[in-house]
Amino acid sequence: MGNGTEEDYNFVFKVVLIGESGVGKTNLLSRFTRNEFNHDSRTTIGVEFSTRTVMLGTAAVKAQIWDTAGLERYRAITSAYYRGAVGALLVFDLTKHQTYAVVERWLKELYDHAEATIVVMLVGNKSDLSQAREVPTDEARMFAENNGLLFLETSALDSTNVELAFETVLKEIFAKVSKQRQNSTRTNAITLGSAQAGQEPGPGEKRACCISL
Repeated sequence: MGNGTEEDYNFVFKVVLIGESGVGKTNLLSRFTRNEFNHDSRTTIGVEFSTRTVMLGTAAVKAQIWDTAGLERYRAITSAYYRGAVGALLVFDLTKHQTYAVVERWLKELYDHAEATIVVMLVGNKSDLSQAREVPTDEARMFAENNGLLFLETSALDSTNVELAFETVLKEIFAKVSKQRQNSTRTNAITLGSAQAGQEPGPGEKRACCISL
C-alpha cells in the first residue's frame, strides 16, 4: 500500500477513532498520517482529523481519519462525528483493563449513530508495554470474533501493526464498495446501507466520491 498524491484520488473514506481518553488514539492517527509520535500525553482538544492517500490496487483512496479530540471525557461526542463514517477503530489500552471493560458501550454508541455496515476493528494499543499487560490477547480476540469485528494489537510508539490496522480497515471498506459497485452498474450509483455515493471519476478527473456504507 503506497502513498498517492493528495490531490488525485478516486474515493474518500471517513474512518473514526473511538475509545477512552488516553488509550493512544491521537498517536495512532499521527503515526499513520504523518509517521510521528508525541510523548506529551496531554489530551487532544478540539476537532481534529488528518488525511492520507493510499493505493488499493489501481484505486487511490483518501483516508480521512477523525479523532475524538478529547470529547470522550465528557461523553460529548455528537452524532455528527459518526456521520458518513465507513470505518472505525475502537481503541483500548491493553495495559489498562478499564479501557477494555467499556468497549461494549463504545460499540453500542457507534452502532447507534453509524450505518450498520460500518467496518469496525478492535485495537489493543500499547503492545510495546507487554510487561504491564492487563488484557489477554485471546480475550480481546474472542470478543472481536463474537461481535463481528476485526482485531489487532498495535504500538503507536514503535509503529507495530499501525499501518496494518488502517490498511486492513481500508481494504475491507474498499472490498465492500467494489462489490456493491459491481451489483449496481445499471443504476450508476453505489448504495450501501441507506446512503448513496457517486461513481469513480473518469480518466483525468480530480473529483472524488465520498463513500457511505
